[in-house]
Amino acid sequence: MNVGVEIETPHGPARVHVHDVDAPHGAVVLGHGAGGGVAAPDLVTAVAAAQEAGFTTVLVEQPYRVAGRRSPAPAHHLDAAWTAVCAHLAGHELRGVPLVAGGRSSGARVACRTAAETGARAVLCLAFPLEPPRRAGAERPSRLSELDAVTVPTLVVQGERDPFGMPPPGAARTVVRVAGDHSLRSDRAGLADAVRDWLAGLRLHPSAL
Repeated sequence: MNVGVEIETPHGPARVHVHDVDAPHGAVVLGHGAGGGVAAPDLVTAVAAAQEAGFTTVLVEQPYRVAGRRSPAPAHHLDAAWTAVCAHLAGHELRGVPLVAGGRSSGARVACRTAAETGARAVLCLAFPLEPPRRAGAERPSRLSELDAVTVPTLVVQGERDPFGMPPPGAARTVVRVAGDHSLRSDRAGLADAVRDWLAGLRLHPSAL
């Protein structure tokens, strides 16, 4: 296991935590939410479930977190840093291993927006923030277009009381409702089952070397 390896990106160093399994079926690369880090309970649960399904897992800390800042970087900075990290992993630690991109909340949005560019074979979204929380007199712009733009198999695990809304299923998109809210803390067993079962059902072929 490689812990805390830094990777240069256009917006400063990111940090990756690689958890290897023997003869992996693929690799799940996960990003964190806007205000949290890679120790979020749902990310920890997803990592364990992915490893049980035979997938190497990688947790990615965005450069703004590595630099000690709490406020997230602009979306285009997040996307560029994520793409750089995935490209590095594909050429080194994960060479030849099919990539499943994903993350929680903001990290899920980044994975969706960059799915084509990173060559992701599937996308895993934990607590996708479909709409901003409701505020009196304020519009709630939907981010459904980010999900709809993903053409590979996608799993969304969403708390049934998530104030950010409930994404609909789609042609290649499975949505699993679990008890709880945006934190996905209330039903970690349900979250683990959803991630494990979905990954086990993917049919991924080795990437070209």
